[in-house]
Amino acid sequence: MTSQPRDAPQFYLTSPSTCPYLPDREERKVFTHIVGRRSRELNEILTQGGFRRSQTIAYRPACDACRACVSVRVLTDEFEPSGNLKRVLKANNDLIGVAISNRPSSEQYSLFRRYLDARHTDGGMADMTVLDYSMMIEDSHVDTQVIEYRRRGIDSGITGKGAGDLIAMCLTDVMSDGLSMVYSFYEPDMHDRSLGTFMILDHIRRARTMGLPYLYLGYWVEGSKKMAYKARFKPQERLLAQGWVRTD
Repeated sequence: MTSQPRDAPQFYLTSPSTCPYLPDREERKVFTHIVGRRSRELNEILTQGGFRRSQTIAYRPACDACRACVSVRVLTDEFEPSGNLKRVLKANNDLIGVAISNRPSSEQYSLFRRYLDARHTDGGMADMTVLDYSMMIEDSHVDTQVIEYRRRGIDSGITGKGAGDLIAMCLTDVMSDGLSMVYSFYEPDMHDRSLGTFMILDHIRRARTMGLPYLYLGYWVEGSKKMAYKARFKPQERLLAQGWVRTD
């Protein structure tokens, strides 16, 4: 009797469901499990091929008649913020991000719940419990960090840490060629800060400092307002039928 090796990925296709990005369309996804000794290598190969990670699952759209979802990665060395993006950086100059191990906390979950209740009450994550959240953060077989953002304290220059309440957070995978922003959330009442944009800008800086050429942002969907912001960070590469294509 033979069995499939644990390190050899098997791919599965979901049934059609309502598309969360474009009206009157259905989506399907192909997915596999990221487990075993080769999980980090497999995650990198799949990410470079347009997959996204959620816990121990890597997935990508596999819709029958639509190719609107396009993987995007920012060229970190060449990126220069526009005037508007510079204003976002200035508005958040009092914040400092600290990378910690991917361990959940009650403070994180409280912020996560405020964010969902204010911004995504009808989304697929709206009913996530503390246990669900813990699994989202901890259940990873790859190099994963949590970046917590707090206000700078009087000792931040010495300790390298922020002070005060948690304002924003990002779950981030570290790969050999870049950082991948898996999921981020922030204080929903701080509209003027554009915290989602700020975290992207900070991750571009982090990747550049680490000598990593790319920041993976997931899918840009033409015609979707909720995904339109990803087109602001250029130069970037988009994964098309012919491979990664530069867009300025």
